Amino acid sequence: MSAPLPKACIIGAGCSGFTTAKRLQDLGVPFDCFEMSDDVGGNWYFNNPNGKSACYESLHIDTSKWRLAFEDYPVPADWPDFPHHAQLQQYFRDYVDHFGLRDRITFNTRVEAARRTPEGLWDVTLSNGETRTYDVLFVCNGHHWDARIPDYPGRFDGPAIHSHAYRGPFDPVDMRGKTVVVVGMGNSAMDIASELSQRPIAKKLWVSARRGVWVLPKYMNGKVADKAVMPAWIPRKLGLKVARAAIKRAIGRMEDYGLPKPDHEPLEAHPSVSGEFLTRAGCGDIAFKPNISELMGRKVRFEDGSVEEVDAIIYATGYNITFPFFAGEPTLNPDSENRFPLFKRMMQPGVPNLFFMGLAQPLPTLVNFAEQQAKLVGAYLTGRYRPPPPEEMARITEADEAMHLGPYYKSPRHTLQVDFGVYCRDLMREIDRGAARAKAAGGALPVPARAQT
Repeated sequence: MSAPLPKACIIGAGCSGFTTAKRLQDLGVPFDCFEMSDDVGGNWYFNNPNGKSACYESLHIDTSKWRLAFEDYPVPADWPDFPHHAQLQQYFRDYVDHFGLRDRITFNTRVEAARRTPEGLWDVTLSNGETRTYDVLFVCNGHHWDARIPDYPGRFDGPAIHSHAYRGPFDPVDMRGKTVVVVGMGNSAMDIASELSQRPIAKKLWVSARRGVWVLPKYMNGKVADKAVMPAWIPRKLGLKVARAAIKRAIGRMEDYGLPKPDHEPLEAHPSVSGEFLTRAGCGDIAFKPNISELMGRKVRFEDGSVEEVDAIIYATGYNITFPFFAGEPTLNPDSENRFPLFKRMMQPGVPNLFFMGLAQPLPTLVNFAEQQAKLVGAYLTGRYRPPPPEEMARITEADEAMHLGPYYKSPRHTLQVDFGVYCRDLMREIDRGAARAKAAGGALPVPARAQT
């Protein structure tokens, strides 16, 4: 009779949580999944009652339908190239129902605390006051919900919100006839600035940023841009050089649209993708300012010394990576710059029963990233994969970080960057290497089942 498998706790039922659950269910690994909201979807659940969704009403995903689909559940054939958030959320619901996962998820239940016991198990305290013990813990709570807002000198007396709170031109602030400053030049900033800059809405739309960026199109040469994949045999540096040249040919200089000149090459920053922003800028509907230097009541001073009367500010300035259930555990939380090195972006050396799923900024998509990670996790929990020793895990992690982060300029927004294709190819090789180590260990379970005994 085979040994019982360890029991897992999954925190969160967004796309990372429910795809992890699906893999464990397929392998017969017992688990509980807790979701603080009343449905799956996490960040893609518009007006999510848990308050953690950053969806705005007009949001369409920047990843094409070909790159975000789960392996064993195709997206609907009639989807547009870039689906609306409501379509993606329905796809998530349908996936969960198709694979019989809904009854395996405990909704309206928040994980308040997760503590590792002296024996190495996990005590998980729930919002209903109950504490349960598990062999394995999966962190799937997402990293686009704890808004990062810059701290400027002075005070602004008008409405100021983070893009996480933005729902549309009239919610939570009516922007009609207003002079608006959008701070940042990431994807949310592009979408929101493009929407508000239309003449019937904002009177004046400024985008304020510390540096210029390359705004990449959704289509290149009449085709969806992210469908183009560099062959695996091309060295990465050469592939990046070719891609950068193609981007420059396709879109030209940012200064020709009235944008500030970037201080870096294309693909040296997480891409800002928009099919509309450059047109709005070229039409003069969007104007640009450097970073804010001071808030002055209903005025804003910028680093070039200019001062503008401003009615509202929207901070599209990214997120902190936060695990509130690990409060007071610095080794289980990123630092103030969002640095959090992990073996294959999942594991901490020396903690064999903790996995961070989907904790990455992969190009081109995060939607099905944890689906790939769960292949290693599933093999690990069933004795078919064994990681290298902790010191080697640390060495490999350092090399992986250098490889994935090397092309990007230093910034908190780049600490989690990975190339999806490169990562997945390496992950499959690591699973094979780990299979050999597991065989040499006789297929023993790295994490024994103790919580239920």
